[in-house]
Amino acid sequence: MTRPLWLLLGLVALAAAFTASLALGATDLPFTRAVQVLLRPDGSNESLVVQTLRLPRTLVALLAGAGLGVSGLLLQAVTRNPLADPGILGVEAGGAFAALLLVVFFPAAPTWAFVPAAFAGGVVAALAAYSAARSVGVTPLRLALAGVAVASLASAGSRTLQLLWEERVQGALFMLAGSVAGRTWEQMGQVAPPTLLGLFGALLLTPRLNVLALGEDVARSLGADAERDALLVTGLGVLLASVSVSVVGPVGFVGLVIPHLARALMGADHRWSLPLAALLGGAFLALADVGARLFARPAETPVGVLVAAVGAPFFVWLARRVGR
Repeated sequence: MTRPLWLLLGLVALAAAFTASLALGATDLPFTRAVQVLLRPDGSNESLVVQTLRLPRTLVALLAGAGLGVSGLLLQAVTRNPLADPGILGVEAGGAFAALLLVVFFPAAPTWAFVPAAFAGGVVAALAAYSAARSVGVTPLRLALAGVAVASLASAGSRTLQLLWEERVQGALFMLAGSVAGRTWEQMGQVAPPTLLGLFGALLLTPRLNVLALGEDVARSLGADAERDALLVTGLGVLLASVSVSVVGPVGFVGLVIPHLARALMGADHRWSLPLAALLGGAFLALADVGARLFARPAETPVGVLVAAVGAPFFVWLARRVGR
């Protein structure tokens, strides 16, 4: 009974993060008042703030966090690498670089174009990291180091674009540090369909994911098409991370910390750990966004900074453990 209990607690954490995100910010609202104007808009300033500013921002944070948490779980399972993460493997930095290229060279591009652009950038970054690690023999630590190198290269490209076309990328600077500030209903509509489809697809693939996690040789002996399943799982992981990056920017370490926490609570069965990773990922990013609002109020700190403050020490500890 502990697994259903953890799922229930994950739902409670998600609901708590949702309510806190609606109530807390530059101007705090009582929790009961925030829920009241959410359910019954009355045209007041408080209702306007909740309905047009905080609600789309909160939903974007919940979806992006869920996508990043599940993406990390998928990538760690398919590579059998505890250090795998959309940020560490370069997927997030590659997606952000591709989105920035769109801003610079195609400023009139519609908002929906950022999702396929970020996906293409994430795929190229993931392939580059894997190819670099494969050239010297793939190990968890070498793959992580190759991913960090690719992420550094993509980040350097982003900084170059910022220097050469400063005026064009001015509006994207805050997002490049990882932020959900100012997200609108239009961007919510941009991220919701592919994220929900990706999460549903990942849930359907959990039985195959359990087999893949045993290794390709074992998967083949059980009659599974290991290459096809690995490609599907990797594609979903890159898609979920890229969609999140196209809206909130590169928020690193969510896809590293949350999968380990979900597996520690649920065990190795992805039929249980994947839903919990989605719940915890959404709650974690939403609560981090609340902390970003309160940290330097009335100004805002990029949420990626607070997430990195938690994730970076965890990555160092995990890398030392894996490298032994």
